[in-house]
Amino acid sequence: MPIDLYYMPMSAPCRSVMLTAKALGVELNLKMLNLPAGEHLKPEFVAINPQHCIPTLVDGNLKLWESRAICTYLVNKYGKDDSLYPSDPQTRALVDRLLYFDMGTLYHRFGEYVYPVMFFGQEKLEPAKLEKLHEALGWLDGILAGHDWAAGKSITVADFVLVASVSSFEVCGIDLSKHRNVTTWLARCKAGLRGYNEANAPGVKDLARMTEVKLAGK
Repeated sequence: MPIDLYYMPMSAPCRSVMLTAKALGVELNLKMLNLPAGEHLKPEFVAINPQHCIPTLVDGNLKLWESRAICTYLVNKYGKDDSLYPSDPQTRALVDRLLYFDMGTLYHRFGEYVYPVMFFGQEKLEPAKLEKLHEALGWLDGILAGHDWAAGKSITVADFVLVASVSSFEVCGIDLSKHRNVTTWLARCKAGLRGYNEANAPGVKDLARMTEVKLAGK
């Protein structure tokens, strides 16, 4: 049976799932939802996911949302080995820490900074919230020091999740240049992650176009 993914290309969480699937060689049956048009509120989608959020994965009788849970599920079920989500408890703990850091701190602070202007009618960006985002980026910069990938010497799901976020920051005008390890790692991801140009780049371009309209002069 096909694996359905309900998604929107601009969404960083959706793109992290798509990057994970590309790394695994898993084909997803992509079902785009237009959130501004309210397609996620249609009864047929709410029947699948009562929280009506994306990404949502349907794999047989499993209906799963929350992007980071989807990423780890795909590796656990379809990975040929455990390299993308290591089974060693200490290494897995480092990966999990980064997934939670992205969800609860890094991407959360980005959303607090840009989403009020992009989606909720706030007139101006708040400099104090940008400072909080840069604080989180500074922590990520420290995490990345001394190794090529987020959790160490090898690519893991943490890289897929974090690059979907950080590439979004870049096109939304966040100056990453003060975070040298972040910029070096981002360039490495763009060049070295399987399927990056197919799974992440198009959605980032869509987000960049929206940014030009929504955040210009803010």
